[in-house]
Amino acid sequence: MHTEKRFCRSCGQILHGRSDKKFCDDGCRNTFNNQQNSIQNKEIRNINSVLKRNRAILLAKLPEGKKQLKVSKDQLLVMGFNLRYMTHQLVLPSGLTAQFCYELGWVSLDEDCYLIVRDL
Repeated sequence: MHTEKRFCRSCGQILHGRSDKKFCDDGCRNTFNNQQNSIQNKEIRNINSVLKRNRAILLAKLPEGKKQLKVSKDQLLVMGFNLRYMTHQLVLPSGLTAQFCYELGWVSLDEDCYLIVRDL
């Protein structure tokens, strides 16, 4: 009975044992799966990174206990805020639409001024 040599999908070592074995050990299986997931989840990680940075900037600007604060657009942009990324939108009681990054949001008052708000 002649069997073809099989190799670990992660490290390339010759496999011994079961005929359907794909990896030499759990470490190689985990390494392979982590590499596959990192490729698939790269865009998601990049977006989450921007969302976290946006939230941190809003949090730094709006002191604990305050519900809202006016800031200039330039102040946010200088800190690295990205206006294109948000988690959701909400129409405020005033009728204005706020873009939110988790529990903190911003409302455009005019071209150069934003109102930072906490979720109601």
